[in-house]
Amino acid sequence: MSNHVPHRTQQPRTGNRIVLLGASNLTLSLRTVIQLMQHRCGEPSDVLVVAGHGRSYGQTSQMLMRQLPGITASGVWPHLEATDARPTYAFLTDIGNDIPYGYMPEQILKWVNGCVDRLQRQETHIVMTNLPIQSIESLSEWHYKIFRALFFPSCRLSRGEIVERARAVHGGLVDMASSKQFSLYEQAPVWFGPDAIHVRYWKRKELYRHIFERFPRVCDAQRPMGEKEPHFSGWKQRPQFAFKVVLGREYRHPQPSGRLTDATAVSLY
Repeated sequence: MSNHVPHRTQQPRTGNRIVLLGASNLTLSLRTVIQLMQHRCGEPSDVLVVAGHGRSYGQTSQMLMRQLPGITASGVWPHLEATDARPTYAFLTDIGNDIPYGYMPEQILKWVNGCVDRLQRQETHIVMTNLPIQSIESLSEWHYKIFRALFFPSCRLSRGEIVERARAVHGGLVDMASSKQFSLYEQAPVWFGPDAIHVRYWKRKELYRHIFERFPRVCDAQRPMGEKEPHFSGWKQRPQFAFKVVLGREYRHPQPSGRLTDATAVSLY
């Protein structure tokens, strides 16, 4: 189920590309993330998203009846590599789902490293969030068991094993950011709810505004004097996955498939 590229509908050439890789937090805040990044990095944009609840960076993941390919096997990479070169900005988040799926830190870091390599071949400005390690470490045994039962019912790892592997991934991302020269944002516990990994609803906009300050600001000259906050458009058409499997049946959808009311088009892989 790798590299599925349904027919793309035609759209005008855009000024930049925005690439968004993640899972639940990205999915829940997708509209806000897109518009805050455009406010920072400029528009119009070719917005390429790989997200979805429970999304794995490297393997097929299942959430209820729906399966999605891993981020490394998604159709975003042929799309990215086939389009003309233009300023590209990437935000990578939700790294850590693969820990309760049972994958070792070395394998998770290898998947993320592969994504970074492919993005940097496109001369991409990369900002990544690290695992919220302080929140994970502070998770009580009782809260951990509830979290595991709700989100990863097949996981059999103990709280101690999860914390140990999370520390290894956290440290590995610090080393990766240093060697590959991209920006790594450390997430404080104040942003997160009781499950330690999902950003509180009322904190989302503030958190992502802080994170995206790591991107170069390129559109000041186009912004009206005194404008500090972007206008947040709603969805005119919510994006559909380019490829998914539901109850064993494959579904494909042309991209871009989503559109905001400000005419921003979104491809979802």
